[in-house]
Amino acid sequence: MSDAAVHTGAHGHAHHPALQHHFDTMQQQKEAGVLGMWLFLLTEILFFGGLFMAYTLYRIWYYDAFVAGSLELDLFWGTLNTAVLIGSSLTMALAVRAAQTSNRNLTMAMIIATMVLGTVFLGVKVIEYEHKFAVGLIPGPGFVWHGNEALGRNVQLFFSLYFTMTGLHALHMIIGLGIMTVILWMTWKGRFDAEYYAPVEMTGLYWHFVDIVWIYLFPLLYLVERHN
Repeated sequence: MSDAAVHTGAHGHAHHPALQHHFDTMQQQKEAGVLGMWLFLLTEILFFGGLFMAYTLYRIWYYDAFVAGSLELDLFWGTLNTAVLIGSSLTMALAVRAAQTSNRNLTMAMIIATMVLGTVFLGVKVIEYEHKFAVGLIPGPGFVWHGNEALGRNVQLFFSLYFTMTGLHALHMIIGLGIMTVILWMTWKGRFDAEYYAPVEMTGLYWHFVDIVWIYLFPLLYLVERHN
């Protein structure tokens, strides 16, 4: 019998072992968890929103420099990573659905698939970062710009925002992979069933949020006047 088996209390009422003492029902506990997660994601929206606003203002002020900087990014890698994250959102959604139907093996398989896709995304970012280091497009004293010298300083501003925004996004993905490692272990231990799957669902919400952030980053950073 799994760890999520239903226990019977002293008064004969069914009591799920995952139900915390300060909640009356599993539904109440889940609703509290969902509310807490959405409040957390709201703070994340405010955090990334400030960065998006800064990027938008500087892009308006130094448009030509941001176009030049964007053209230094590899559209292939950016597009590949976009497809990878869309795929990871699908596998995460399937993991949640599998947990809802008490399908432990499928839940584990979909979580592993999501983690593999997340790792692929990070690997691609490493390739992109290594290239920027190799050609000197790292903001700071060693910044190298071979294009229009008048744009050089503001191109450096573009790459400052590029590394800040994509770096923070990658950090959130690393945190997400850590959380999913714990969720995978809990799934393997049989902690989830059709009545208790909230941790999988909350992890899914976080992962979808991180994916959505990238959906905004990709066009903002990679597609600035790309048709020119």
